Amino acid sequence: MSDSTTDPTLDRLLRHMAWANAAVIARLTELPVDTLALASPRNEWTVAMILDHLVSAAGRYASRLEGGPRPERAESPATAAGLAELAADCARYDARIRAQAATPDGPAGFAGQTSDLPARSTVVAQAIHHATEHRAQIAGALATNGVEAIDLDALDLWAFADAE
Repeated sequence: MSDSTTDPTLDRLLRHMAWANAAVIARLTELPVDTLALASPRNEWTVAMILDHLVSAAGRYASRLEGGPRPERAESPATAAGLAELAADCARYDARIRAQAATPDGPAGFAGQTSDLPARSTVVAQAIHHATEHRAQIAGALATNGVEAIDLDALDLWAFADAE
């Protein structure tokens, strides 16, 4: 991230992240809404809470990269309409992160933040890693409750290449 164009590999990773996030949310909309209340054993975070966290964090990563204010945390989805709203938010945030990846590396922080700013490249890498981690956590929470709805192998970079 040293010039004003996004590295093609990084851009592919960001496009994959957005595609995989959208695929998981789309799959969740096909399931009964009570599926959102499932959690892994000994974990209080439900599928809805994990998804809310994934999307809210994407908004915070985008705002941090843009130097904007820290956004408010979204509500966990409990309905099909809530999932649709979260899907739209996620797509918007993922697009903002992708757009910011073309900005040269340097400190990234919320408006008014002055110390301990991470590098922009670190924030972009964390956005990708964070989304991957929580997609897997959602798939695991479903699977431990007998819902084999999300095949993580169908969301890998090879599947993305086939989908492009």
